[in-house]
Parts: sequence; C-alpha cells; structure tokens
Amino acid sequence: MTSVVMNHFATNFESDYEPIDFKNSLEDFKEFQHAAHAMIFARDTERFWNALEKKAQILMHIRFDGYLGFPGGLIDKGESVLVGLQREIQEEIGLDPTCFPFANSDHVSSHINYKTKLALHFFAKEVALEEFKMLESNMMTSKEFGVEVLGPTRVPLYTMEDGYRGLPVFLNNMFIGNSRHQLLNCALKFNLLTKQEIDEALEASNRINNVVNKSS
Repeated sequence: MTSVVMNHFATNFESDYEPIDFKNSLEDFKEFQHAAHAMIFARDTERFWNALEKKAQILMHIRFDGYLGFPGGLIDKGESVLVGLQREIQEEIGLDPTCFPFANSDHVSSHINYKTKLALHFFAKEVALEEFKMLESNMMTSKEFGVEVLGPTRVPLYTMEDGYRGLPVFLNNMFIGNSRHQLLNCALKFNLLTKQEIDEALEASNRINNVVNKSS
C-alpha cells in the first residue's frame, strides 16, 4: 500500500524517492547517508467555530533552512536507525527517550534517493493530547531550538468552506525531502483523513499553484 500511496501523492520532486526495505537498509545501502524522522500526533475531535473538526494534532517544525519538516535528522556512523532517531528527536524537541521510546513497530516507510545518495526512514508515534501539548511546549527549551529548529507548527487537517484555506494552503508550503508525502501517507494510514479528503485537498492545492504561476 505504501508504494501506491507514494506514487499517488508524490510531486515530481518527491518521485525521486523510491521505497526500500527497512530491515537490511543500513547494510544494503551502506554507502548512502541515512536519516530518520518521526511524526508525533494526537487525535483531537474538538470543533472550533462550531464547524471545523481538528481531527488530530500533528507536530511539524520550521527548519533552519526555511523548509517544513518533521523532528529527526542524520544517523551518525555506527548508530542504528532507532538510536539516531531518538538522539535527534531529543535534541530537537526535548523528547525523553525513556518516556517515549521508538521501536521497529513504529516504522512507517523507508525511501531512497539515488541522485542524492540519501536514505530516509520514517516513523510515527501516537500520544495522548495532553502529552502532545507537553512535547510541543518542551520544544522551546530543546538543545536545537533557535538553531536547527526555528519553531513548532501544527498541521490544519480541515478544509474551510471556500475549499482552499486550511490543508490545501498548508500543502503549498515548501517541505524538505519527501516529508509532504510522509505527512499525507500517515494521515491516511492512521485514519486521520480519508483518501477523498486528501485528494480534494491536493486538487485545491494544485489550483492555488496554478493561479500563483499565472499571475507571476
């Protein structure tokens, strides 16, 4: 299912990433740089303005280079993917690995980019809403806050009545690597959004792009 979703949601840039098997990836692609990131999310059925359901809170952040991305980073030589992921997430958002440990069962997908010789491993962890708020708050005092991480951002999973504001506009941001695909893939995998909702948001997002391109 993952590879099908990848092809369906991917932009031309994201199509440079091909799915690979996670189990032996460090050995099979030992000449490549490896990185691991994770989507931390909490379900949230609260409605605001008596109309829009939040559905869930998903933690992303603004990176030092201006792109949007997920917590995580490069795996150091000699590290396992999980050890490197825990270290990077602790540095970036202050997550205590003893309270929120990642395991192989949290793995969602792995992709490789042959052009850049980069292998990306993606994980997801669901937490309670109060835990999510605590992690979001802790981000401000993490080691890399203000350096690699410029600030947290939540993902609007709703589309407003005009059909544009909300998720479609959000999807027009610049995402690092294939993180936009990772976001949509996980939203579908964990039943945060339906495929129809994602398709409609992508279609509206593309219309926004077309209007911007014509006016420039």
